[in-house]
Amino acid sequence: MAPRFVDAVTGTTSGEPVFRAVHAVPLRLRRQAIGAMNLFDRQPGAMRAADLALGQAFADVATIAILQERAIRRAEVLSEQPQGALTSRVIIEQAKGVLAHHTGLSMDQAFNQLRGHARGTNQRLSEVARAIADRTLDPRAVRPANPRRS
Repeated sequence: MAPRFVDAVTGTTSGEPVFRAVHAVPLRLRRQAIGAMNLFDRQPGAMRAADLALGQAFADVATIAILQERAIRRAEVLSEQPQGALTSRVIIEQAKGVLAHHTGLSMDQAFNQLRGHARGTNQRLSEVARAIADRTLDPRAVRPANPRRS
């Protein structure tokens, strides 16, 4: 917390707290509360109806701003996902080519071996593919896929 706010609330500098009451106004989305806005008062007691209405109006505006920011952030995440998937797919294709070249496997066999290695080492397929494409993992070290047990 900012020192001036703490001082005002606790009365550290003046000897007496500036705020003597706090009121919580809901941040609402339809009928659901998504948070609360705290309103501080110098005098204890209930809020006047006009102050409460004004406080709720500010809380409603704050709710709109919060929800708008969340929607923007969600849209950014969703727009990044297809690009990330495309990038991962390109890296996987590169790794399949490297693996096929070094091991003499077909592209389908290389993919199965790549996937089997990722599963067997408990790694993401894209991580193993990137390591092969970046030459930090020797393609000959990629273990063949385990045959399925019946």
